[in-house]
Amino acid sequence: MKSDFLFLMKVKVLWALWCAIPTALCASEVSDSLSILFVGDLMQHKAQLDAARRSDGSYDYADCFKYVEAEIKRADIAVGNLEVPLGGKPYAGYPAFSAPDEWLEAVCKAGFDVLLTANNHCLDRGGKGLERTVCQLKQVGVDAVGTYIDEDDFRERFPLLVERNGFKIVFLNYTYGTNGIPVPTGNIVNGIDRTQMRQDILHARRMKPDAIIACLHWGVEYRRLPEEADRRLAEWLLSMGVDHVIGAHPHVVQPVEVIPSSYKPSNHVVAYSLGNFISNMSKQHTDGGMMLKLVLKRRLGYVRLAECGYSLVWTSRPVLSGKSNFMVYPSSMRKDSLSKAEENHMDFFLKQTRNLFMKHNKGINEYFFEKNR
Repeated sequence: MKSDFLFLMKVKVLWALWCAIPTALCASEVSDSLSILFVGDLMQHKAQLDAARRSDGSYDYADCFKYVEAEIKRADIAVGNLEVPLGGKPYAGYPAFSAPDEWLEAVCKAGFDVLLTANNHCLDRGGKGLERTVCQLKQVGVDAVGTYIDEDDFRERFPLLVERNGFKIVFLNYTYGTNGIPVPTGNIVNGIDRTQMRQDILHARRMKPDAIIACLHWGVEYRRLPEEADRRLAEWLLSMGVDHVIGAHPHVVQPVEVIPSSYKPSNHVVAYSLGNFISNMSKQHTDGGMMLKLVLKRRLGYVRLAECGYSLVWTSRPVLSGKSNFMVYPSSMRKDSLSKAEENHMDFFLKQTRNLFMKHNKGINEYFFEKNR
C-alpha cells in the first residue's frame, strides 16, 4: 500500500510540474520547423510602370503576384531581392530605376518579410534615393538588409536578425558594386569585401543564431553558370561559418548545389542566381526565375537543413497575355488558362531551365504548388 501511495504521489508531482511549464515554452517545442522562401529580382522596368499606371496617376499592381501569393505567404520567412530604389518622382525604368511606393505596398501585400537592398542599382537616384528607400521600408515595417542611411542606422539594423517559431536567423547582404556610382559620404552600401565580411560573420556568430544566410549580388549578367570566383567566394563563406549562400544579379537562373558541411551534421545550400522574379527583360532566359525553399528543423536542441527544393516561375506580360498587367505564373499554371503566346514562351523557359538543372544541380529537386486563384 505504501509503495502504491508513493507511486501515485510521484505521478501527481510530475503532472503538476508538466502543467507548470510555460505556454511559450510548449509552443516553441511544437514549432520545431521553419520554412524560408527566397525569390529573385523584383524589378520595375518602364513597360511595367506603364502597365500599372492608372488615369489618376496612381499605380495598381494588384494582379502581379496573385498566382504565387499563397506560396509566398505559406513561408515563415519570405525573402526577395528589391532591385529598384524607391527614389520618388519621376519614376523610371532602366538604366536609372525609381519605383513608385505602390510597388513596395504590393510586394509587402504579397507576403514578403525581408527585402535585400544591396545591389548595383541601389544608388540609381543617389544618396537621397537610397535614404528614401530605407525610410519607406521602415515605414511599412518590412525588414531590410544591405543599405543604410548612416553609421547609426547600420549599427541598429546590421546584421539583420529575424526571429520566427523560436528560430533565430541572421541575414547578410552584399553587392559587387553600384554601377560605378560612388557611395555618398555617410551612406553605407555593403560591398563584397572579405575583410569586412569576415568581421560581419564573426559578429553574426556571436549572436548565436540557428543559421546565417549570406545573400550576394554577384556574377556576370546573362551567364547561366557561375564564375569560378563566385564558387571560391561561396566556399570561403561556408568555411567562415555561413550556413547558406543565395545569389542574384545575372538575371538568369544558375544551378543550385547542396553541399555536405565539414563542421556540422547538416548540409549547406548554395544558389548562385535565382533569376528574375518579375521584370520586363526579354533577352533569352531572363523572363523567369525560381522560388527556393529551405526547411530547417530543430531536434534535440540542434538545427539542421531538413528539406530544400525549388519551384520555377515565369513572368507573363500584356503583349503576350492581352491582360492589363505583368503577372508571375507558377510552373503548374494550367495551360488552358494561357494564351498560345504565353504557353510557347513559358514552355521554352521551363524546358531550357530544366535541362540546365538536370546537368548541373546537386542534391535538390523541383517542387510544384497550385496557383491560389
